[in-house]
Amino acid sequence: MSLLVHTFVYDADGGRDFLDDPEYGETLAGFESTRTRLWGGAAIRALGCRFFPRLRDGDLYVERGDIDDFLAECDALRPHLGHLARQGGYEADYVTERFDNIVAAAVRAKAEAGGIVVW
Repeated sequence: MSLLVHTFVYDADGGRDFLDDPEYGETLAGFESTRTRLWGGAAIRALGCRFFPRLRDGDLYVERGDIDDFLAECDALRPHLGHLARQGGYEADYVTERFDNIVAAAVRAKAEAGGIVVW
């Protein structure tokens, strides 16, 4: 199975309405194994990440009030993607492409005052 990233906004009742995201390849966030080997792995936790490690135990919801903090975490994480890829046993290009998909979704969510889910 694959992890996917999607953007959402809130409806009038506070529920989530999913936006039309890009084509399938641009919503990929990794294999199911990336939950523990990459995004929730020891290497990313050692960097002090707050959001990504949540994927180790479940889906990651980043609510609209946390999007700026999430994007700041992404900025801090970007220089370490090669190291994270090696530690997880993935190719650097694979990790960078999935990371870029997640960041792009967060940027779209911020523009719409919404959030993202990685599931």
